[in-house]
Amino acid sequence: MNDRLRSVMLQQCMTVQALAEACAVDPKTVERWLSKSRVPHRRYRWKAAEQLGADEVYLWPAVAEQKLHRRQAESNSELVRLHLNRAAVSRDTWHKLISESEEAIDVLVFSGTFLSQMPNIGKLLADRARAGVEVRICFGDPDSQAVAMRDKEEGLEDTLAAKIRAARTYFRSITSEDNCEVRLHETTLYNSIFRFDDDLLANPHAWGQPASANPLLHFRRLDIGTGFFDHYRESFEAVWKSAVRWNPDI
Repeated sequence: MNDRLRSVMLQQCMTVQALAEACAVDPKTVERWLSKSRVPHRRYRWKAAEQLGADEVYLWPAVAEQKLHRRQAESNSELVRLHLNRAAVSRDTWHKLISESEEAIDVLVFSGTFLSQMPNIGKLLADRARAGVEVRICFGDPDSQAVAMRDKEEGLEDTLAAKIRAARTYFRSITSEDNCEVRLHETTLYNSIFRFDDDLLANPHAWGQPASANPLLHFRRLDIGTGFFDHYRESFEAVWKSAVRWNPDI
């Protein structure tokens, strides 16, 4: 029996009928709240608490436990957001992720054309490097078989290699910075990866579809060390290890 609810109703001279009318429910529903300690829907909890001048958590202590479990579930969820496609993420969002990074910026793409089109991208990354951020950018090798195959799959008519060469020129200036490095990979790229400190965005590739048209998953690292963030970070590290340093002067 919900003694707290019954006690407050007695103190406020609130009958079952009166509370039922105030909450727009059947009197039998209020009786179940009393006799079976059933926790009502939050809309009715809030209305009943307002009518009785009491806190809903006091009237139904189980609510506090429910809220705690919900907060724990939210805090244990690595997936921050699922974007319909990469193109749906604004340029301001990318700029914010870059400019607020304090430890690491990692990018794994074939061409990453959209990044090269950000105003002053080279200066922005150079500024973060001078602030102590490790910046690592990994493009596809325009002369590799993997790039040629992706070009064919997406029907780009031998333009992907040219896009890579054009995109990487915007990052030429950062190669002279102490904490910056640009490499070229020859892997079959299943996901583009963008890591900014504890935030990581994975852009899976669907066959024949441009990266911008595919979903983008935003993950945030947890302390457990066995989640999606680390899964994709390890993938980046494996590709980075096999990639070759790009020297724009050669």
